[in-house]
Amino acid sequence: MNKPDYCTLKKSKPFSWNVSSTYLALLEISGVEIKEMFLKPAAGIELYKKGRPMLREMFGAGLGLPAPITPPISYGHINTLGAELIFPEGGEVNHGVLCNTLQDGIEILKKPVDFGKAGMLPYYLEYQRKMQEAFPDEKVGFAYKGEGPITTAYLLRRDEFFYDPYDNPEQTKEFLRLITESIIKFNYFLRKELYAAPLIDPGGTGLADDVAAMLSPAIWPEFVIPYIEQYYNGLTTGERSAHIEDLRPEHLHFLEELQLVGYDPSVSPKVNPKIISEKTRVPFQWRLCNFHYPSMTSQDISDFVFQAVADGASGVFTYVCHGMCNNESIPKVHSFMSACKQVDKMLNQEGASREEVGKLVSLPGKKKFWDNWPS
Repeated sequence: MNKPDYCTLKKSKPFSWNVSSTYLALLEISGVEIKEMFLKPAAGIELYKKGRPMLREMFGAGLGLPAPITPPISYGHINTLGAELIFPEGGEVNHGVLCNTLQDGIEILKKPVDFGKAGMLPYYLEYQRKMQEAFPDEKVGFAYKGEGPITTAYLLRRDEFFYDPYDNPEQTKEFLRLITESIIKFNYFLRKELYAAPLIDPGGTGLADDVAAMLSPAIWPEFVIPYIEQYYNGLTTGERSAHIEDLRPEHLHFLEELQLVGYDPSVSPKVNPKIISEKTRVPFQWRLCNFHYPSMTSQDISDFVFQAVADGASGVFTYVCHGMCNNESIPKVHSFMSACKQVDKMLNQEGASREEVGKLVSLPGKKKFWDNWPS
């Protein structure tokens, strides 16, 4: 890939925004049980057929509706390695313990895996087939997937992983190398068998690896960067993007070292748009989460958009999730949309500056907006 030109990259990207919804909102508004959705295709089909029209009626035409997908399972990769998937009543899917020691993990990862027959992957391929029959005019997504190298290491070792780099550094490196190799092979299987896509995507690929933020910046050069590099090099020759929640300011300079062209901090209370802009030139999106809405007024939400853009965000987005299918949230979501449309017009059509957008913030202490940000 060509190294990004960070002197011009952010300026070359137009302001973008998105207001959409997730399966969690569909569960809330439709009354479909979450465990049923995870395990029964009929429930998954009902979720989208019943829930989407209800969301549309509640929030109006401006809200993006979720495309039909199989149940979102981020533990699909480790399930193919042998980790049991656990489906509790009324809650998200979890997984069982797979390896008690680093050596256990290394031995498991060295074994060949027939992904087409491993874990519950065949079940969810059949689940997708049934959903596709129910939605013939839409492409049904496949959400049985995996995580990045560091998160996967944590999933396999749980809290013991945080001691491994200090107690067994060389064995930990071998563990991480094998994990990343396995992630790449898992993705190759999906790209070949499910998507008919090139194994190494020339366009680009993304990474989701939240647990990387839990490792000290001091050990990133040795225990994080090499394996994220291995991941990208194995999957793309094109653009790189990453979703990593909860990074600290001291982590942010690594984003340019990884040659990212897009960064999604999502839920990251230790940073804000101003801090991110000061620490890295990588374009980023700033999210308004569902748990922020109850403590914010409609004006607060407009100010959120204006201040985020003024402080350097390339885009903003929000999702209607659980806890938001109510009359209190509707005008707030519309305020987010209206503010985004106003910014879009100013920046992308009229050529206004970010400083001019910042003047729209109504809070008395404009420069202290993020100090007042609800945590």
